[in-house]
Amino acid sequence: MLVGSAMRFLRLLYLSAFLGLTSACGPGRGPLRRRGPRKILPLIYKQHEPNFSERSLAAAGLPDGPITREDEPFRKLVPNYNPDIIFKDEEGTGADRIMTKRCKEKLNTLAISVMNQWPGVRVRVTEGWDEENHHARSSLHYEGRAVDLTTSDRDRSKYGLLASLAVEAGFDWVYYESRSHVHASCKAESAEPGKDAGCFPPDALVTLDTGAQVPMAGLRVGDRVLSQDTKGDEIFSEVLLFLDRSPAEVRTYVTITTESGAALTLTESHLVEVTEVLGATFAGAVEPGHHLLVSKDGVLAPEQVVSVAVSRRRGVYAPLTYAGNLVVDDVLASSYAVIDNQWIAHTAFAPVRWWSNLRDIWRTVSLTNSQPRTGYVPSDGVHWYANILYNLAGYILPGHLVLSAR
Repeated sequence: MLVGSAMRFLRLLYLSAFLGLTSACGPGRGPLRRRGPRKILPLIYKQHEPNFSERSLAAAGLPDGPITREDEPFRKLVPNYNPDIIFKDEEGTGADRIMTKRCKEKLNTLAISVMNQWPGVRVRVTEGWDEENHHARSSLHYEGRAVDLTTSDRDRSKYGLLASLAVEAGFDWVYYESRSHVHASCKAESAEPGKDAGCFPPDALVTLDTGAQVPMAGLRVGDRVLSQDTKGDEIFSEVLLFLDRSPAEVRTYVTITTESGAALTLTESHLVEVTEVLGATFAGAVEPGHHLLVSKDGVLAPEQVVSVAVSRRRGVYAPLTYAGNLVVDDVLASSYAVIDNQWIAHTAFAPVRWWSNLRDIWRTVSLTNSQPRTGYVPSDGVHWYANILYNLAGYILPGHLVLSAR
């Protein structure tokens, strides 16, 4: 069985490397073929790209909160004085020119594309950073992460293609919002989920095989925690190691609350089981209306998500179980992050499970068999094996499977 699993794992790496190679020079391009310029199709009215909500991790992500001129984060915003861009600036304060560095970079790229597409025409910004509360409460305009765009000639027949050009320029979410403008937004400057991997806060609770509930900060390697087997039944699975354990580190978490009041808190890049997608997806992509699996009376059953909130917390813990998942605060979550595929992630950690099996066999035949096994606290930081895999993933897996800041 171990040999068969090893062969499947090696075939997976070969296929992943091949797919990564074919996308190394851009979407759909291999190193041995050259193609002509790709035709850009205009977005249609009310279409957005990608096909997720703006607040999802796969798009611009959750808002960090409004920024005023008196706030410390305001110092990180930058003005854009690019002469190839027209700023409406109806307030007369220069607010429309203020944005994040990432937004400025994408906007400047778009300005070049617009001039190349329509000689003599420039991109025009009608709304940028908002300090006068003109937008919805959670708008990214308050953080300098969003702009509303037109062309300088205000030719509305161009706006569909303008939206497509904004996608090509690298904006993280583009929406052909109205007949009069295109909305484009960016991820936060600090959004590097691939670097931060995925974790739970120290006070998140797991259930041991003894029936006791312990916080993540008190969990030990060797403990057996409530999980799910391949048949969908509840089991208790051993904690093999911690992918990350950093009690002093501060990270951004999302709290996903279901209709019964179950609340799962984890980082945006962590995988969570969502019934709508028939498997795991990034926690940052979960929205109200989705369904998570909640443990109740010994059964994991779907419950509707009613809210998603964001917070900053100190302490990060990422236990890896033999099953590849665990129930945290009564909600089923994956042990993995960064790679948007539970099967690939679980297969990549097969050597860890093989080592665990060999260790158990050795204990069975050795003289130490009579000694009780006790859990231990691992050293802090990212586990070396996890660090290697996450770094390799960006090279050998297709880009749509690996979460990283563009």
